[in-house]
Formats: sequence, C-alpha cells, structure tokens
Amino acid sequence: MTENELSKIVLDLGIKVHKVLGPGLLESAYEECLYYEINKYGLFVEKQKALPLIYEEIKL
Repeated sequence: MTENELSKIVLDLGIKVHKVLGPGLLESAYEECLYYEINKYGLFVEKQKALPLIYEEIKL
C-alpha cells in the first residue's frame, strides 16, 4: 500500500468519524473513535506516546 492510499483511507475514516460525532467535542473523543475505525479497517495504529518534556528546567 502506498502512502497516498494509506492517507486516503485515514482521511476518509476521519471524515466518517466527524460526520457521526459532529463538531464541538474534545480532540480525545475523535481520537478514540478514529483509533477504533482504523483498527476495524485492519490497519495497525498506535495511540499517542508519552514523550519527556522539559520546560524551564521542570520535567512535565
């Protein structure tokens, strides 16, 4: 599968999720539903990974 084919699938699934849920929800709601749809389609996907973040010498 090419990058263009993959991106079309993900974009189409994202539009599907948005049509079902509508606007105005938190990003995390759309993320969970898109994660579900991508898995249901049979593609492997990982959710956001925690990264170390240091801001003004404070590890967040």
